[in-house]
Amino acid sequence: MSEKPIRHYENRLQQLRDEAETRLALATAKPSALKISPTQITQATESLLHELQVHKVELEMQADELQRANWNVEDSRDRYLHLYEYAPIAYFTINADGMATDVNLKAATMLGIERKNLIQHRFVQFVADEDKDNWHRAFVNFKKETAGKEQAITLRLARKDGTTFHGQLDCLKLVDANQQLVFRITIADISNLKRAEAELRVAAIAFESQEGIFITDANTIIIKINRAFTRITGYSGEELIGKTPHLLSSGHHDDDFYKAMWDNINSTGLWNGEVWNKRKNGELYVQRLFITAIYDDDNVVQNYVASLIDITNEKAAVAQIEKLAFYDPLTNMPNRRLLLERIKHTLASTQRNGQNGALLFIDVDNFKTLNDTLGHDVGDVLLQQIAQRLAACVREGDTVSRIGGDEFVVMLENLSEHAETAAQQTKNAAEKMLAALNQNYLLGTHDYHCTSSIGIILFSGHNASVDELLKQVDMAMYQAKHNGRNTLCFFDEKMQSTLEERVKLEHDLQLALKLNQFQIYYQKQVNQDGETVGAEALIRWLHPERGIVSPMEFIQVAEENGMILDIGIWVLETACQQLKLWEGNARNKQLHIAVNVSSRQFYQPDFVAQVMAVIERTAIDPSKLELELTESLVLDSIDDAIQKMNELNKFGVTFSIDDFGTGYSSLAYLTQLPLALLKIDQSFVRNIGVKTTDAVIVQTIIGMAKNLGMRVIAEGVETEEQHLFLQHNGCTLYQGYLFSKPVPLLEFEQFLSLSECTAVPT
Repeated sequence: MSEKPIRHYENRLQQLRDEAETRLALATAKPSALKISPTQITQATESLLHELQVHKVELEMQADELQRANWNVEDSRDRYLHLYEYAPIAYFTINADGMATDVNLKAATMLGIERKNLIQHRFVQFVADEDKDNWHRAFVNFKKETAGKEQAITLRLARKDGTTFHGQLDCLKLVDANQQLVFRITIADISNLKRAEAELRVAAIAFESQEGIFITDANTIIIKINRAFTRITGYSGEELIGKTPHLLSSGHHDDDFYKAMWDNINSTGLWNGEVWNKRKNGELYVQRLFITAIYDDDNVVQNYVASLIDITNEKAAVAQIEKLAFYDPLTNMPNRRLLLERIKHTLASTQRNGQNGALLFIDVDNFKTLNDTLGHDVGDVLLQQIAQRLAACVREGDTVSRIGGDEFVVMLENLSEHAETAAQQTKNAAEKMLAALNQNYLLGTHDYHCTSSIGIILFSGHNASVDELLKQVDMAMYQAKHNGRNTLCFFDEKMQSTLEERVKLEHDLQLALKLNQFQIYYQKQVNQDGETVGAEALIRWLHPERGIVSPMEFIQVAEENGMILDIGIWVLETACQQLKLWEGNARNKQLHIAVNVSSRQFYQPDFVAQVMAVIERTAIDPSKLELELTESLVLDSIDDAIQKMNELNKFGVTFSIDDFGTGYSSLAYLTQLPLALLKIDQSFVRNIGVKTTDAVIVQTIIGMAKNLGMRVIAEGVETEEQHLFLQHNGCTLYQGYLFSKPVPLLEFEQFLSLSECTAVPT
């Protein structure tokens, strides 16, 4: 023990003795309870007695003081235990090995583990897995620090139930009474603080989002804005804070608008809508605005928070999308979609008011020729000018629409209640349009003239659907074209009947190919000696109800709806299969077959590949296959035709021109094409002996073919007179009813068995 505590103890003893003697003196001043005679005791005895009495008083005083000290110690201990056990933070004492030697009740509660299961367990057991390495490193550092220095670390601690929480650990390194190294650790659960920090970070990020945000006080004075708000409006915080949002007003909205806005905010605490405001540079813009009222605990408004998005570009994009959806981009006229909507609306109005309306279907005559010769850019300029002229011919409230290609539809509204008068009104408008469209057009450097055909139908709300009206007016337009173009035509019931027949025909055509209702008929071709040298393959449709349907009825329909592609391949394949069978017969192996090729089929990009594939599948001699093309087909695209014909000709396939002389024949193109045969059209042959000019044409074709090294065949030969004339003028190949009509294969082969077949003369 050091000298200072010893001196303090000695001083305290002396102090107690002095106090005891003072008390004894006061006590002896009273009558003595002992009644000892001075004569009866000696001086020594009196002295001893005095000493004993002093000591007795001294002991009594010490006992009182010890009792009070004990009470104080117990009180201090109780206060310490209460503070230690029920403190809002956990206490751990761990030794140098990281073992818990003491913990308080809060630690057990915080971890959800009984105190006995905490003591004598390593502290690392209570650290979450993801932070165990952090604890190990921190504990090593704690050991290195000098005693008495406090250190802190934040760790995730694990409860007994597997959940974790964030703990703030403060660690004090000490040496205890046993000279052992210990660490006093306090732990505070800071999970709420961590969550608050995270929420603050999110709030800060959200506040600086892409949306403009401003906050006002209860009097709508701006107290805070974010960077996005500055970017959108152009105003800085210094320019806006302390002012009201009225500074941003565009003047676009009236007082009623703002009154309705604040009525909604005051009643619901919320408002959102589109608002036109003004940027700092004076530019007006439209924004989507959201306003929220913030209330205190007494439900009194403290602030207003407003967020806004600049939707100016979005609105413009929507308008552009709507325009693209409802307007033709080339002419800015309503498109088919908008036209249909307006027709529906007009049908409803005509049903209410009893007035008539009219649709006029306008198609530009020979527009494809313009596109092919001058290009699509020039064609677009023409369409734009046509749209302008049509718009100038109608009244306000009428509709001019472009529904595709060179097709326009005009809808006239509010016509007379009387059909005859309405028809005359429509006829006048249509004639005005025809006259306007008939004027010359300046297309860049080109002076161009074209005509148009117009189909017309009157309607009122009860007599037809939108689809029916469009079909009927389309039919009327085609009838106008059929009538010679550059004219107008009203729809009638006959057209409807024709349309229905066509729809049924198309349906039956689809079934015909699937159900093998098509059949090839063969019409023989003979030489000047009457010998059969080949045949033309002609398709026939054996309809289950109508019997044989002429190609004149269905080929054009098949061309228009695209079925001709499948039909053409079927004819080619069937003819080639027959050629292969004939090749195996010594008598028939020299026969060739002529197959007609449609324009749509020929101009397929893979036409050459299709033909070669059929030849390879059937393994025929290509020189026995003759493809018949028309003059108009070849002239549609002369360069493409020459290329395809040359490719196939290299493999031995031969070509002939069908109906020669009926088109715009030109020696120039004849010399470029790999043609083996010219076919004189039956219209010229039929007039031999009737029209001198036709006879001269026949003679000219025969002479031209000879000079060009081509063979020539006359079709439609029906009389001996025609045969003799052709023979006399050098035509050596013939086809027609004089020799045989087109017949089924079995009948054709019976003809062959009755005559000797020979090769085509070279």
